[in-house]
Amino acid sequence: MEDVDWVEFSFKDGPMNTDQKPWTDSSEISDKAGMVTLANKLNPAFGFYDPLGIVDADTMPETIGWFRHAEIKHGRVAMAGFVVYVIQSAGVHFPWNLQGIGNEPVISFADISAAGGPGDQWDALPSSAKVQIILGVGFLEWWSESSTVLAAEGQKHYVRGGKPGFFPSFNLIPHPVPLNLFDPFGLTKKLTAEQKETKLLAEINNGRLAMIGLFGCLSASKGLIVPGLDGIGLTPYAGQYMAPFGASDAALPFVESMGQVSLPF
Repeated sequence: MEDVDWVEFSFKDGPMNTDQKPWTDSSEISDKAGMVTLANKLNPAFGFYDPLGIVDADTMPETIGWFRHAEIKHGRVAMAGFVVYVIQSAGVHFPWNLQGIGNEPVISFADISAAGGPGDQWDALPSSAKVQIILGVGFLEWWSESSTVLAAEGQKHYVRGGKPGFFPSFNLIPHPVPLNLFDPFGLTKKLTAEQKETKLLAEINNGRLAMIGLFGCLSASKGLIVPGLDGIGLTPYAGQYMAPFGASDAALPFVESMGQVSLPF
């Protein structure tokens, strides 16, 4: 990681400690009291619920920032994933070819859609398409974590007092990128701070619901009983959701050897 000279680790006297914490000029939530207040804003009837004891009086601000960012990010992914899962399950697809340039065999999006549910559709993708998707996601992850990129936006990393959930623009990329990943049409630029806070609270709640909904769909497609989802006719999936590569991807490095690894449970 970049610029981590402010961190000093100590394991002698209990939990890890840090010196020169960059939270002195940050207004982001950094303690349990702030998390309790946030929980009550999100769901006044339910309040603060932390069965794993992640947040207590000794929890470092960096840890709170990390978990807050993780929840917002995974909630956004789940919202997109749930919508796309429903669309793909309904057989909706692009009307053009996925590949077929030069000597490549022609594969259309209709061919991928005909493979079955979203899990089968992923398995039906050419290995090159899977690699491109994974590399694309990896680039977005690297871009959002770069201290240099965040500093250019006037922001800090979320474990250094920065704003959890912030995704930088692509202004530093020499080749012009017409739209940003977050708010590509600039719909939030004129919102007040209070309006942005309200929308973020709604986004967190929607993200939590989407995570439950998406995992419900995945579970129902594996034959598990999920109230409200197991009776809507989701296409069963016989593959492994946690295995991004299969026998058809054996030409990729390490895939064949990874497929031979077995877990003790």
